[in-house]
Amino acid sequence: MKKPIHTKHAPEAIGPYSQAVIVGDFVYSSGQIGLDPETMEMEKGLVNQTERVFNNLRAVLEASGCTLNDVVKATVFMKDMDDFAKVNEIYASQFEEPFPARSAVEVARLPKDALVEIEVIAKKH
Repeated sequence: MKKPIHTKHAPEAIGPYSQAVIVGDFVYSSGQIGLDPETMEMEKGLVNQTERVFNNLRAVLEASGCTLNDVVKATVFMKDMDDFAKVNEIYASQFEEPFPARSAVEVARLPKDALVEIEVIAKKH
């Protein structure tokens, strides 16, 4: 059985998907971009978008009964791999060791012309 997660503290889905889904002991988040959930407007600039992504991820994980410390895998999508160092700096500040497994890839385009998108898998206690 899968249980969809919804919170008003993260952007509403802008398509046919859930903010996250719980299956067994795992939470699978949809990718989060730098949308402000109150205005549904994109944050300006890479740093603001990346920080908003983590705020949105925290909200979705909280609604599922988890925190960023429960994340076991993250996938980071960036519009420009030259942004990796800055995204990585913010990313590193959001997690405690042991850090989650991670993939980071450059993509041609992201929804709403976002500069960064991150999806995570977390293990519930």
